[in-house]
Amino acid sequence: MPLDSLQPVPRRATASIIAETIRDRILDGSFEPGLQLTESQLAERLGVSRGPVREAFQRLVQEGLLDAAPHRGVFVTTLDVEDAADIALARMTIERTAAERVALRADSDTLAELGGLVEEMEAAAAGGDWRDVADLDLAFHERLVAGAGSSRLGRMYATLLAETRLCLRTLPARHPDPAEVVGEHQVLLRALAAGDAQAAADAVGAHLGASDPELSA
Repeated sequence: MPLDSLQPVPRRATASIIAETIRDRILDGSFEPGLQLTESQLAERLGVSRGPVREAFQRLVQEGLLDAAPHRGVFVTTLDVEDAADIALARMTIERTAAERVALRADSDTLAELGGLVEEMEAAAAGGDWRDVADLDLAFHERLVAGAGSSRLGRMYATLLAETRLCLRTLPARHPDPAEVVGEHQVLLRALAAGDAQAAADAVGAHLGASDPELSA
């Protein structure tokens, strides 16, 4: 049973901790798309009241990881290729804007962190570990958006990132050449370091557009 992996959480746990617990189970595949979740079941399993579980459900519905169907219940979201293409379109819009801002801000800490992630990505690619490359790819883009200095962009992107991870977990994947992925990030990093906002935005577009929309990391 999917719920068997859950353990009771301390009574002081907040809705955010419960949401994180459910989110982790969705993204690691323990809770499969289409699985129905109930407040009473989860509350009993986690050792909490139903109120925080209800709030956690609401948060995850907003993130796109749960669907609330009137008169039916709450289900783990099922994403298809059209959803993935739409997620990629939204990511493209946010990340191009973020890249322009990071290039213009020229924040040394942001650039250093992005450079470190590219180095880690290069090492993972050399070792042939595609999963690590994909994880570092997402970490790079998350840090890129954070570097734009916009809390609202960050909040919107957090939802897209969760949906992207769900797509990577559940949709058929064509893995691009890891060396090409690293090279695309190196081009982007050089544009950011040079303060070239247009080149940075173009590099984001080239990277996200190079992969099938449902697969891009």
